[in-house]
Amino acid sequence: MAGLAAFGLLAVGCSTGGMGTRDEGPARTDPVAQSPSAAATSASPWKKVDPVALLKSDPKVSKRVKAELRPCTADAYAIDTSYGSLTDNAEAPDVVVNLMSCGDAVGIGTYVYRATGGTYENVFAKEEPAVYATIDRGDLIVTQQVYAEGDPVTYPSGEIVTTYRWSGTRFTERDRLQNEYSRVVGGEEDPPATSAPSED
Repeated sequence: MAGLAAFGLLAVGCSTGGMGTRDEGPARTDPVAQSPSAAATSASPWKKVDPVALLKSDPKVSKRVKAELRPCTADAYAIDTSYGSLTDNAEAPDVVVNLMSCGDAVGIGTYVYRATGGTYENVFAKEEPAVYATIDRGDLIVTQQVYAEGDPVTYPSGEIVTTYRWSGTRFTERDRLQNEYSRVVGGEEDPPATSAPSED
């Protein structure tokens, strides 16, 4: 395989639906400011956050990723946000943010934020191509599409799925599996040759 490349099959809107939120990495202690507009949201039983504000104010988000943090149309960003319990935090649900590219919904970065004293801390980050994170029954599931040379964006050669669990201070890897996809799916294989009909 030539490596990891574009990913965007698991997102919503600019991406396609996935399993939820997915992230990995050591816990962070640097607080990330909560957006005032997010605090005012009351339509949901869970207090919503402004994912764009979280990413922009997060010093752990790389300059490269922040350069990609721009609206695709008007004020619409290619960002999926999920809420759920990952860190057993009684203060507020954890927030998983997946950022994608506008044109082809390729995963750019995935992050987990934990509420602490009215602000949000980045406790997990993975900034690699074709990555997407979901929440599954309290575990963080990170999926990364694997592409061989010549694979189209819509048909990767496979995927690596890693399960992380909160250990009290950070996410630790619990399981990892790799799926390899059939090359026939998506018309990757050439169809068998057929003979021309006889004119007799």
